[in-house]
Amino acid sequence: MIVSAGLTPAWQHVLVFDTFRTGEVNRAREVQWCASGKVLNAGVAVHLLGCDSLTLSTAGGSPLEAMDHDLAQLGVPRRWVRTRAATRVCTSLLDRGSGTITELVEDGRPMSEEELDDFRVAFGEEASRADLVLVMGSLPRGTESSYYRELLERVKCPSILDFRGEGLLEVLDLKPLVVKPNREELSATLGRPPQSDGELVEAMQSLNRRGAQWVIITQGAKTVWITSRDRVYRASPLAVEEVSNPIGCGDVMAAAIARATVKGQEMVDAVRLGVAAAAANARHPLPGRFDPGPIEADARRVRVEEGVG
Repeated sequence: MIVSAGLTPAWQHVLVFDTFRTGEVNRAREVQWCASGKVLNAGVAVHLLGCDSLTLSTAGGSPLEAMDHDLAQLGVPRRWVRTRAATRVCTSLLDRGSGTITELVEDGRPMSEEELDDFRVAFGEEASRADLVLVMGSLPRGTESSYYRELLERVKCPSILDFRGEGLLEVLDLKPLVVKPNREELSATLGRPPQSDGELVEAMQSLNRRGAQWVIITQGAKTVWITSRDRVYRASPLAVEEVSNPIGCGDVMAAAIARATVKGQEMVDAVRLGVAAAAANARHPLPGRFDPGPIEADARRVRVEEGVG
């Protein structure tokens, strides 16, 4: 079983405009809502990819019922830790005229110590039954970065981590299987943006030397970089003729890597599947919802090269 766990889901409002102009009245031609945030995007993707799975997250206020209903319609196994604070609402503005996307993101609202304790207990129970755990997303406002370590010290199975900052650095000695921030998140974690591919690889391998078995860095539609202590690979993203919504592509990639890993595939092949899943996600207007049918065939088309040059 793959467990996708995180404390900052979102009830996502997606508005599509023919043209969006700041400072003016804009009328959306399409409006959709869905359960989202890194943890839910990954949890939905793991389920769609045919894995035995459980999504563990927090939820509160009016979004709780809506998010639960959304995941129930998709058949996603889930467990909620209820919070007194309402789950955040995030908004995506898709401008079809310019091809741009604007994200309006709330931070996760604070949780009480009792609620954080409840999540620790739930995580420990589910992780003890897991073959792999995905730990996704930021912490709620006011939660100490050491909370990530409190969770992951309980984990005996492989882990894939998609979060950033001091909390990530504090858990690397636990030897997670994969650390998967994007390039911007890596820069924020280390406090310096890499200025070249060589500097990027050195920054990634600094995380390998601290304990991460594999580091995978995404850059939107650009090269995906993969490092271990002594290996470097570059994967070329698949072309997407018409991008509907790129939000959640990194989350879906993490889910696909998890699926490939539990099926015994090597990391390079797992990343190929992740790249194919990310491309499928970009074609869909809602994050995490995609057609899994062509992904295996698409993965075979992903070109991977070894080395920096």
